[in-house]
Amino acid sequence: MIYVIPAVIVLVLTVSLTKRLPSYEIFIDGVEEGMKIVIGIFPPLLAVLTAAYMLRASGTLDLIISFLSPLTKLIPAEVMPLALIRPISGSGAIGILTEILNTHGADSEIGRIASVIMGSTETTFYCLCVYFAKTRVKHNLRAMPFAAAGDIVSIITAVILIKLVKI
Repeated sequence: MIYVIPAVIVLVLTVSLTKRLPSYEIFIDGVEEGMKIVIGIFPPLLAVLTAAYMLRASGTLDLIISFLSPLTKLIPAEVMPLALIRPISGSGAIGILTEILNTHGADSEIGRIASVIMGSTETTFYCLCVYFAKTRVKHNLRAMPFAAAGDIVSIITAVILIKLVKI
């Protein structure tokens, strides 16, 4: 398994030498195009990550959770920060998941719910920002309600299934 990447590199170099292609120039062109993509998606990516960390650091996330707690009797309060931050930030969600698992344990009901939520949801708004920044989609707000609905369904399904399956 550790030889896969070196094998691919040798294969690409061998093919480029046999076809007499300028492999270094092609490589540099690919890197240049990759940098253009990074430059194009960096501003919206930075905005989403900054907003996620500001929500958590300012206490706004806790305020939203306390506001939603009467509406979400099904979802444990310990998992709500993960459910709210996961669609925005993957790294923030990993931090919250780590806190949950350290506090409650991986085999607890809350730990299992958090783990299933982490595995069954996506960093929706992060992905939408990256994809829409690159593709220049004009009507990107039409996708957000459906993406958010998918996350909500995933979170509720995770909670229901873990509560039904008592191990």
